[in-house]
Amino acid sequence: MPVFKDAEQLYDCIGGVLDYLRTDETVSVAFRKSGLVIRFKYSDPDSEITLDGSQDPITLTCGPCDRAPTVDMTMSADTAHQFWLGKVNLVAALTRGAMKAKGPIPAIMKLLPVITPAYKKYPDILREKGLDNLINV
Repeated sequence: MPVFKDAEQLYDCIGGVLDYLRTDETVSVAFRKSGLVIRFKYSDPDSEITLDGSQDPITLTCGPCDRAPTVDMTMSADTAHQFWLGKVNLVAALTRGAMKAKGPIPAIMKLLPVITPAYKKYPDILREKGLDNLINV
């Protein structure tokens, strides 16, 4: 059974952590500097989130977006959930095919060190939404 019951719950949780990163000063500076437009395409439930660092302020779109991505990241929603819990290594997931990326992978890798505070924030977001049961899934 998938972690998220539907796309709305995924947008609430994964979108919540991405919104945190979008508004965090350290991350937003690095992300704007990269100029990346990253589209995260999830399965089970089918959904997508686009984070646009090509403009200021950075925009976050939950659902279909007409912005052309520089990076397309594809994975199951469960893999994304485990990633934000700090249980999935990006390089290993890309190597195994649990995550697929199209676009400038080195640019994504440069952002990895600045997003680490989100690993601690994500469980807090789940708790705030009354979804403590998803933390140890």
